[in-house]
Amino acid sequence: MGILSRMIPTEDASARKREIEEKLKQEQETLSFIRENLEKSDQLTKGMVSILSSFESRLMQLENSIIPVHKQTENLQRLQDNVDKTLSCMDHVISYYHVAKDTDRIIREGPTGRLDEYLACIAKIQKAVEYFQDNNPDSPELNTVKARFEKGKELLEAEFRNLLTRYSKPVPPILILDAISVDEELEVQEEVVLEHLPEAVLQDIICIAGWLVEYGRNQDFMNVYFQIRSNQLDRSIKGLKEHFRKSSASSGVPYSPAVQTKRKDTPTKKVPKRPVYIPGTIRKAQNLLKQYSQHGLDGKKGGSNLTPLEGKDDVLDIEIDSYIHCISAFVKLAQSEYALLLEIIPEHHQKKTFDSLIQEALDNLMLEGDNIVSAARRAIMRHDYSAVLTIFPILRHLKMNKSEFDSTLQGTAASTKNKLPTLITSMETIGAKALEEFADSIKNDPDKEYNMPKDGTVHELTSNAILFLQQLLDFQETAGAMLASQVLGDTYNIPLDPRESSSSASSYTSEFNKRLLSTYICKVLGNLQLNLLSKSKVYEDAALSAIFLHNNYNYILKSLEKSELIQLVTVTQKRAESLYRELIEQQIISYKSSWFKVTEHLSEKNMPVFQPGTKLKDKERQIIKDKFKGFNDGLEELCKTQKGWAIPDKEQRDFIRRSQKTVVSEAYRAFLQRCANISFTKNPEKYHKYHPEHVEEMIEKLFDTSA
Repeated sequence: MGILSRMIPTEDASARKREIEEKLKQEQETLSFIRENLEKSDQLTKGMVSILSSFESRLMQLENSIIPVHKQTENLQRLQDNVDKTLSCMDHVISYYHVAKDTDRIIREGPTGRLDEYLACIAKIQKAVEYFQDNNPDSPELNTVKARFEKGKELLEAEFRNLLTRYSKPVPPILILDAISVDEELEVQEEVVLEHLPEAVLQDIICIAGWLVEYGRNQDFMNVYFQIRSNQLDRSIKGLKEHFRKSSASSGVPYSPAVQTKRKDTPTKKVPKRPVYIPGTIRKAQNLLKQYSQHGLDGKKGGSNLTPLEGKDDVLDIEIDSYIHCISAFVKLAQSEYALLLEIIPEHHQKKTFDSLIQEALDNLMLEGDNIVSAARRAIMRHDYSAVLTIFPILRHLKMNKSEFDSTLQGTAASTKNKLPTLITSMETIGAKALEEFADSIKNDPDKEYNMPKDGTVHELTSNAILFLQQLLDFQETAGAMLASQVLGDTYNIPLDPRESSSSASSYTSEFNKRLLSTYICKVLGNLQLNLLSKSKVYEDAALSAIFLHNNYNYILKSLEKSELIQLVTVTQKRAESLYRELIEQQIISYKSSWFKVTEHLSEKNMPVFQPGTKLKDKERQIIKDKFKGFNDGLEELCKTQKGWAIPDKEQRDFIRRSQKTVVSEAYRAFLQRCANISFTKNPEKYHKYHPEHVEEMIEKLFDTSA
């Protein structure tokens, strides 16, 4: 065991030694391989260094040879470029000397049909002018190109004028009417576009205007523009007026022919509604006024100072309608002209040019409005108060369109913007004057005996006054504002609401204007009542006077009730309706009193007292005879007289007949019953001429001229 233990370590050491020797041998071999490779690498490196050194040497030789050549070539290229530039500049300079010749034909022929080419030629000439001014200001060529430039500019200005003149046409009346009409049944209105110039022409005009501003340094074309367009605007409005005249001559009624001019196979469109004014309204009122003023209800010539407007009513109606439409047309056309102007005229000249453009048309409209005011003023001086009816629709339309009018004229001169307000003020002043003088004329209309209706019917003064007041219903706000504009509230003693207090009439509210108009109407009705009372005294017969007042009061009440006048009156006079009914009842009572002289003979007054079968004395018989005779004569006289009187209202006529029949027939039957068994005459049929039924028939024929 001891020997084995010693031998094992020795063997391990030998094995390990061999292992180490083998590893050492391998490392030596590897080291030898590395050395060999290092030697080869050194050789390769030396070879590469040698090659690179040789290449570097050759490159340096090449560079030393090429750089001088490159520099020489670069210098030659620079010289070539300089020569080319010089030649180019020479060509460019020489071209300026040929500009006048090259552009002569195009300039002489003008820009028509080839604006772009023409402007290109003008640009060449302008550059030549700039060149000679900078480089050779004393050369004759400068004068030549300058003259050519001015000639070109003149031809452009002429082309601007020619294009505007040739293609600017008045807007057809049909298109204007379509543009200003409103169809209330359409929720969304179709915009009618007013095309003043063809698109291609417009673009040429814009191009020329832009060049004249930027290069031509010329503003004269703006004067040309507003003169031509101003003339077309005025012609468009005059054409619309002429359309109304021709339409009325052919059909008798002004209309918008937008529908009637369409072909049969074209879908039709409803006639546009224009809420501002209905033709015929004024004519209808004036025809009635004329009828009453020329032929009174009694068939005789009338003599009231409420004469209607003279002349042809249709013509007047057409003129009013025409003027109203021309106002709307002016606003629409002016807006369209401004939109066109924005594309052509420089921004800082637009307002001034627009102001000049609209002056002629606006002045003509204002002059026509002033003529209407003057005509109304002359008519009022003749006591023709119906002339104010022509003012109302125009004034209402002007005020309704004032905001749009002001918006259209925004930026124009103060004198331009003030023209419409001045006209409105004039119309309000003359209108208020007419209303006031009308009220005074109602009060002061003379009590002419020959002018009184012999049958006691409605006086022409009453009918005229009511007709006049009824026309105010369609223009309540306008009439109220008229009165308010003249501070007539003080005249009528109407207290102002604190919210309505202001230093100017324009601050009056609609509610105050309504109260003011209500008070005015009440004033007219009050004046009418006083005048009717005065006129009724012309009649010698008190019963006829009562019938006259009854008819007039009843006519007033019924007219108030049938129209909206009663609602307007009750704004300030709550009991107006009941007051008129009381007046009517009073006149009925007054009329019935005329029958007392008939029925008093049927009373028991002075009637003899007797016993049946007792013979009457002569005096007693005479009393009964006198009663019969008095009744018969009175009945015949009243029926003969009152048969020719008139009560136009059937309801009132039947009521008065019925109540009178009841009173008279009952009294007559009672009287006959008392005398039934009395022998007062040998000829009873001589005194007992009428049976009660016959009496009723006679009364039934009262107020019936045809019976």
